[in-house]
Amino acid sequence: MKKTLITMGTVAFLATGLLSTTAFAASPYGSWKRPNGSVVKVWNCAKKMCAKVVSGKGAGFTMFRGLKKAGGNVWKGDMKHPKMGTLFTFNGTVKLRGRSMHVNGCMIGGSMCDAETWRKR
Repeated sequence: MKKTLITMGTVAFLATGLLSTTAFAASPYGSWKRPNGSVVKVWNCAKKMCAKVVSGKGAGFTMFRGLKKAGGNVWKGDMKHPKMGTLFTFNGTVKLRGRSMHVNGCMIGGSMCDAETWRKR
């Protein structure tokens, strides 16, 4: 009986650890590394998603503020591209997949698009 309780306790402890790791990995908030090496901070701003380049190329540039959750691990809204400054606005979509975040933006009716995948730091 004692051995069974210890085994059940160990299984419960391990399961809790795995669940909390999965939940943590699935959070969009925190630091993300772009393919060009710069780091972006993503945070919750009034129940929406905001992101700003905090180091590397384009540091200080706000990429998006106020993306709305569109269901599951998807957010949508207006975003900016660091290479184009604040002049152009893209219709953006962010999809979270574990420790990867796919960021896609299009403008001019979808004729100009750019996408990249960020990695959780």
